Amino acid sequence: MARRPILALSAMCLLAGLNGAAAQGLLGAPPANAPAGTVPGDSGSPPANAPGGAVEPATPPTAGGPAAPIQPGSPTAVVRPFYDQVGLEIDPSQRSHFVDPAKTVLDKSDGLRKSGQGECLDPNMALDNADYDKDEIDKSLKTLEAINGDQAKVIVAFVVAGNPHRLEWKFKKVGGEWKISDLLSVTGEWALSQYQCE
Repeated sequence: MARRPILALSAMCLLAGLNGAAAQGLLGAPPANAPAGTVPGDSGSPPANAPGGAVEPATPPTAGGPAAPIQPGSPTAVVRPFYDQVGLEIDPSQRSHFVDPAKTVLDKSDGLRKSGQGECLDPNMALDNADYDKDEIDKSLKTLEAINGDQAKVIVAFVVAGNPHRLEWKFKKVGGEWKISDLLSVTGEWALSQYQCE
């Protein structure tokens, strides 16, 4: 029970950069008249995903009904395959989707595995190390994307065995492509960048 306020505080800190409507959208349906969200660090400038703007549109979470299409090449499009195939994040063939600090940790984990010294990372980090139930995840999976210049984040929420999970994927734009720089679990209070795979 003592851990609950810490998790609540972590969730609030994570969602602090999102306006009330966007945060509520991740946790439930936003009000019909909710204004567009702004990105953390914006001080009165137009929303990060303003219509006609140069940034890529967000994929809002949905509460029933059809999901908005995922824009090819968007951060959400990069994240989605990790929820379609368990363990994809530790597959060396997927390393091109990562940049530091995440890439360095994953490369060190590969080296440790190849040396026969064991595993450093859990095989289902994208699922917050929860049991894999594709149907349950597909039914409950919601994403919220925020872009600020050459940085972005995708918050992913889903429920497995009645337990809610929330993760944040951090991105950097490199050579015109979105690359994953870190993966954080709000629920489990861990970050990929903090693993010491040596």
